[in-house]
Amino acid sequence: MPRSALILIAAYLLGSIPFGYLLVRIFRGEDVRQSGSGNIGATNVSRKSPVLGTLTLLLDAAKGFLAVHLATYGGLELSGNARLRLMAAAALMAVAGHMFPVWLKFRGGKGVATALGAFLRLCPTAVGVAAIVFAVVVLLSRRISLGSIVTAALFPATVWTLNVSHDPAVLALIGVAALLIIARHYANILRLLSGEEPRFSFGRKSRAKEDTE
Repeated sequence: MPRSALILIAAYLLGSIPFGYLLVRIFRGEDVRQSGSGNIGATNVSRKSPVLGTLTLLLDAAKGFLAVHLATYGGLELSGNARLRLMAAAALMAVAGHMFPVWLKFRGGKGVATALGAFLRLCPTAVGVAAIVFAVVVLLSRRISLGSIVTAALFPATVWTLNVSHDPAVLALIGVAALLIIARHYANILRLLSGEEPRFSFGRKSRAKEDTE
């Protein structure tokens, strides 16, 4: 099997590690999927324990970062564009692994933290700009889900504008990852359209179950 295929399989399996599920199962003896939004990501885990939620966020980002890091060095023999394509493909596979983990019957999270780590390794400058966009949208709207959706939608254009890559294949792979993240926010989008999406409150628990991870 070609090395590139092995790298992409490894990226998917890394992304599939359900850290949120494992942490709550180990430290609380509970199934995080049976509470809150039913999601395995950091937002839902934090409802059980803020510490475990933070750890989930860091570990989910780390697995995305590691997947792309593996592609970076596993594809050293490739030309510039080909290696960048492999890195972008590994980022996509890690995000897909988090969303559709083989260990949990393909029912996972929304992929925001994993994408953050993956693209931090692939294009850190674009992630920096994306973080500013996210912060501005959340501060203005006080809706974390809207910040995630807008940031994901603008991210491919951000990569292109910053000259990270103009390669159509790289931009397409990043675009697919962004579309998957947006699609996984389907319930949030419906609530935003109906005006029922909760607003983020500093220092207070939100009354509804907004979930972005």
